[in-house]
Amino acid sequence: MRINKIHHVAIICSDYGRSKTFYTEVLGFIVKAEHFRAERNSWKTDLVLNGEYIIELFSYENPPKRPTEPEACGLRHLAFETDHVEEVYIELTTKKIRCEPIRIDEFTKKRFFFTFDPDHLPVEFYEK
Repeated sequence: MRINKIHHVAIICSDYGRSKTFYTEVLGFIVKAEHFRAERNSWKTDLVLNGEYIIELFSYENPPKRPTEPEACGLRHLAFETDHVEEVYIELTTKKIRCEPIRIDEFTKKRFFFTFDPDHLPVEFYEK
């Protein structure tokens, strides 16, 4: 299995304006893309630093405080970039690792899937 690098870090915030201000005005990230998802009443904002996509910032109304849930405040998941999503998927499932089905990102049209680490932290493998 070949993992190239961490693709991005997804963070769910409880106050979108405050978090966006912190990451952009305090830390110096630049907004690459910002989408309001009306069906979820949620913002999804891609933040770059030095030209590299680093953070995917999400807002949800009243996110749960449980760090084990993917939609809770704080770290949402780790994402690793790979050239071959299917190969990684097959390798993990062959090793009896439970993986969610491969999906297509609605914004980038890239393929990805999730599995979980031993502590149930979601881990994403994302197509380069």
